[in-house]
Amino acid sequence: MELTLVLVIGVISIVAVAAFSERLGLAAPLGLVVVGMALSSVPGAPHPDIAPEWILAGVLPPLLYSAAVTMPVVDFRRNIRPITGLAVLLVVVTTLGTGWLFHRLLPGVGWPAALALGAVISPTDAVAATSVGRRLGLPNRLLTVLEGEGLVNDASALVLLRSATAAFAGAVSVWSVTGKFLYAVVVAVAVGLVVGLVNVRVRALLKDAVLNTAISFVIPFVAFVPAEESGASGVLAVVVAGVVTGHRSPRFLRAQDRIAEATNWRTLSFLLESGMFLLMGLSVKPLVDEVRDGGLSAQRALGIGLLAAVVVIVLRMMCTAPLVALLHIEQRRAADAKPRVDRMREDLASGRLSDRGPAGARGEKWRQHFTHRVATVSADLEFVLNETLGWRGGVVLAWSGMRGAITVAAAQTLPQDTPYRPQLILIAFVVATTTLLLQGLSLPWVIRAVKVPADDPVRLRADYEQLADEFREAVLAVLDDSAPYDTRVIERVRADSRLLLEEDGEDRDRSAYDADLRDQYLELRLRILAAENIRLHGARSRGTYASAALDRAQNTIDVETAELQQLDGATGAARDGQRS
Repeated sequence: MELTLVLVIGVISIVAVAAFSERLGLAAPLGLVVVGMALSSVPGAPHPDIAPEWILAGVLPPLLYSAAVTMPVVDFRRNIRPITGLAVLLVVVTTLGTGWLFHRLLPGVGWPAALALGAVISPTDAVAATSVGRRLGLPNRLLTVLEGEGLVNDASALVLLRSATAAFAGAVSVWSVTGKFLYAVVVAVAVGLVVGLVNVRVRALLKDAVLNTAISFVIPFVAFVPAEESGASGVLAVVVAGVVTGHRSPRFLRAQDRIAEATNWRTLSFLLESGMFLLMGLSVKPLVDEVRDGGLSAQRALGIGLLAAVVVIVLRMMCTAPLVALLHIEQRRAADAKPRVDRMREDLASGRLSDRGPAGARGEKWRQHFTHRVATVSADLEFVLNETLGWRGGVVLAWSGMRGAITVAAAQTLPQDTPYRPQLILIAFVVATTTLLLQGLSLPWVIRAVKVPADDPVRLRADYEQLADEFREAVLAVLDDSAPYDTRVIERVRADSRLLLEEDGEDRDRSAYDADLRDQYLELRLRILAAENIRLHGARSRGTYASAALDRAQNTIDVETAELQQLDGATGAARDGQRS
């Protein structure tokens, strides 16, 4: 009964704080940490003692999976350099820098424990940063880099933490850590790819949205467990499986299945994320009480934690500056390469390259692949030239290094015989709380001060209109092959398709349709939507249009398809009832 009461109060508190934070214009994680810290000192307040393994192996995989599913694979690929720089190189630099600091300031704490604590505080939590950034209109590329960093850096930090923990039992060389890191990455990517591909294929066989969503809830653990058991990074395997699933699901899963899954996953991830931040605040008093029994004072641990928070902020700034400079160099190279690629596209359009490659069907396939490749490279160059970060984006990126509840949970996995273990956990908590509150509360002011330009709405509108032109070609191709259908049905479908593209799918009263023509209408309309979805998948793989335009088009198609599939199912059930 006590556990039930705690859960009920926790969910109510989460919803109330989230609603109140939204009215104040604050990120909900910040409010939850503050409320948790306030409740922690209230006499009789619950202090749930949750094993860190439950958080790292039970909460972290679904959280990362839910974020990875919504990450466009093209955007992730295009931003792989800044993401790798922040999620891998910065994690290593932070681990070494803060590890040296802890080794110098904490007497009796050896290098393994110092580096383990450095690995604990190295990964950032992008939830607070992206929630603030979306509300204030940060450009899509900056949000993608922050989200990508948050997805990958947990894997880097946990691999380093595992290596540092292993050093407690004996010597560990740099080459050994490097080899284990590469092994963890390669095996995790392989496991994630297999799980992601099999996931969409198997779930495509299910024709029930409830069953489909239920299966999706276990996919993160299907990827996490075998990767961890093989000594690889289960966290990275989950991320890869999520990205692959998000990219392939529009092609294989039904629209109503994906809509139901997205709604349920948003609710689950909201509760898990919010619950972790609330628990983070509630853990203050137990941590302080445990530290009082140790040989290092809570005041000294607090001071070291504040100093470490300053160090991680400075290290992030120092690493972000050359990262932005490298992106500027990449932009110059893209400007030099663009004329050559444009000439190739012109040659392809004029047919001057039609005699290239092998002859026959094989040659046609080669030319199609070559055309697709040139279009993809051209789109990548346009992305680099048009969606730049600049010094303004670099400032926001440098100030978005908030730590979160994962840092506190990872600190609690330190071996029990670690010297000053309670104090080390308190230091990690101080770093996480300081960065979360200091940077999280001031991030809106920083964004407004540097005036980061938002995505160009004119360009987004132009992208959507060009995408709509591709859809019109798909519609005409299907209508040209619609001889078996009544002419009234064809004209009605033509009109509805035009409304869907131009007005983003206004409501239409289908109850007035002739009963004998409804089956034809549903069949033809679903054929057109399927053709549009194929076109959209091709456009997504090329990366020709902005992700916002693609997502808007996908949502429009999904909503219309789900509605028609429900009508089609109801009509089929009615026919079966009449026959029986």
